[in-house]
Amino acid sequence: MRSLNYKNEYQKLLSPEIVSYLGQIHEMKGQQNLFIEAQKDALNELLEIARIQSTEASNRIEGVITTDDRLKKIVMNKTTPKGRSEREIAGYRDVLNTVHENYDYIPVRPGMILQLHRDLYKFSNSAVGGRFKNADNLITEELSDGTKRVRLQPVPAWETTEAMEILCKAFQEAAADPELDPILLMPVFILDFLCIHPFNDGNGRMSRLLTLLLLYRSGYLVGKYISIERLIADSKETYYETLYESSDGWHDGRNDYLPFVRYMLGIVIAAYREFESRVDILITKGLSKPDRIREIIRNTVGRITKMQIMQQCPDISQKTVERALAELLKNGDIIKIGGGRYTSYTWSWEKE
Repeated sequence: MRSLNYKNEYQKLLSPEIVSYLGQIHEMKGQQNLFIEAQKDALNELLEIARIQSTEASNRIEGVITTDDRLKKIVMNKTTPKGRSEREIAGYRDVLNTVHENYDYIPVRPGMILQLHRDLYKFSNSAVGGRFKNADNLITEELSDGTKRVRLQPVPAWETTEAMEILCKAFQEAAADPELDPILLMPVFILDFLCIHPFNDGNGRMSRLLTLLLLYRSGYLVGKYISIERLIADSKETYYETLYESSDGWHDGRNDYLPFVRYMLGIVIAAYREFESRVDILITKGLSKPDRIREIIRNTVGRITKMQIMQQCPDISQKTVERALAELLKNGDIIKIGGGRYTSYTWSWEKE
């Protein structure tokens, strides 16, 4: 197992671009904290939406799916999970709730990571929960012709326990250094975790839960209100590209963390920006439902789909959204792009 020196890696990452990212995140964090203090009750709706989206998206990335109706009932704990997928979704729901509610009391240690992984599979018949892998695993990529190639060969099973000890110790030492910004340490830790790939199953989901844990423990609470997992799922190809790019040469300590760090900091910034947008909607909630839809489209840079509108306004029915879109199109307020399942809309700025 290679050695890990987070302080050295930290210094290498302090390019003007990354420093700019950090500055943006710090500023947006402060703005969010002020709003949370002033409007805590108003954010309950965002909390519930994010819980559902996070549970759905993180499992969808791994091919673990169910219907939208069943998903909502499972997340709200209003039904008994059926089948393997739903049992794993229920496990993710519970670990996500644990992280949301107890992050201050969950230290970054191998034993604690094992406990979270155990709970991820507590509804499953699988014996993998709460145990490090007992067989070597590979990260493969399926090519266009259907064949697969190895993109990363993680740490072998026999080295996993030691590797996780080294990883957690390196992170704890770096996190205790007041000169190191924890938001920059987070993606470095997550990349190392994924390169170790310590479990037979559930590594991707655990990496996203650990992302939230590290963010929350450092005071970056945006993932409670905006689903970090959904933002990753929506940019899955870029996520894997940067993961593979930054993991190349990892075993020899020759890898470049920058692509993955840039991607993950970009995800955090996107989450804060979406939070600001959602806050604007909350503030204008006195508007009629059609006017809220109008403001959402008007305040969206670029295109937005009907599904994205519904995600931002779960209290508005699909029929109401469709009627509002038809009226806005009739009045020339918005422009329709594409057709069928690829239909999206954008604001008609030429009219203003």
